[in-house]
Amino acid sequence: MMNLGTQELEDWINQMQGDSKKSFNRFRRLTEVITREPEPKVGQTPKEVVWTKNKTKLYRYQPALKKTNKVPILMIYALINKPYILDLYPGNSLIEHLTNQGHDVYLLDWGTAGHEDRHMKLDDYILDYIPRAVKKVLHTSAAKEISLLGYCMGGTMTAIFTALHPYLPIRNLILLTSPIDFEDAGHYSNWLDKRYFNLDQLVDTLGNVPFEMIDYGNKLLNPISNVYGPYISLADRVENEDFVLNWKLMQKWLNDGIPFPGESYRQWISEFYQENKLIRDELYIRGHKVELSKIKANLLNIVATRDNIVLPQQIEPLNDKVSSKNKTLHYVNTGHVSVVTGRKAINEIHPFIENWLTEASI
Repeated sequence: MMNLGTQELEDWINQMQGDSKKSFNRFRRLTEVITREPEPKVGQTPKEVVWTKNKTKLYRYQPALKKTNKVPILMIYALINKPYILDLYPGNSLIEHLTNQGHDVYLLDWGTAGHEDRHMKLDDYILDYIPRAVKKVLHTSAAKEISLLGYCMGGTMTAIFTALHPYLPIRNLILLTSPIDFEDAGHYSNWLDKRYFNLDQLVDTLGNVPFEMIDYGNKLLNPISNVYGPYISLADRVENEDFVLNWKLMQKWLNDGIPFPGESYRQWISEFYQENKLIRDELYIRGHKVELSKIKANLLNIVATRDNIVLPQQIEPLNDKVSSKNKTLHYVNTGHVSVVTGRKAINEIHPFIENWLTEASI
């Protein structure tokens, strides 16, 4: 095998003709992207910490920017993955878009659960953390009302919180791909069936559930596409620098997961996926019954039609349960993640959310 120096290699490549040279350069670029290039910097919208509780931080974004919308927005994300998907990169950020339009945006970042957090339940996050964050947002913004935006599991938690606090000044509720009805959760209904899935043994053994386990489960929904698809797409479009940047951003986020607190996971699987208590008004959070009909806030409920993590039928029933006079069920032709990031999100979904919020806040 030839042992070429850098200059000799370049000379050899330059002697190639046509497609051979093009193919080699694409392969070299592909290798650079995967093995050598640094990860892109994420979450660049300026922010400040305005409140903390244990590992949780409440961020306020672009605090120096003039706020023209009187109703601040508190974003609440899931207990898995990291919330910077909402502020992925300049020009590709829901948070940046909203703040640039004069909205006062806050984000509740749960932090990374450690072994000492394995006993944290959903009750703790919903009744101890979210209320204090809401109070801090209202005080910091000097506002009389608030908008809540929940994504994925964070939206489920946000809906529960809103139902348990019907007299709080929650003007708007925006939910992005948030499961409410777990009667038919696709493959998850089969995988998590209590007859086959030993939930208690899993949690009692592991404490917190590793991110890798959640990630493998998500990948198994469409294993060929999820495992090999990104690399095939990269190889096909590696000469497109915009695509390469977005590819690196998504791979960074998808592989940057965090542990799922054990007791919250036990509760999430047993009371939601296995027993479907929320939609049936059978869920109790620290002794308080959760009735979705008590939600009166203006509701924007977004369904991603190509989502295989949260299926449309898990989202749609909420609109029939709430008491909101202004309620919108909005469908977008995207997947679970591309509802907040990517070209369609930038050009269509972000502006739609902003316009809806502005109109609903007047």
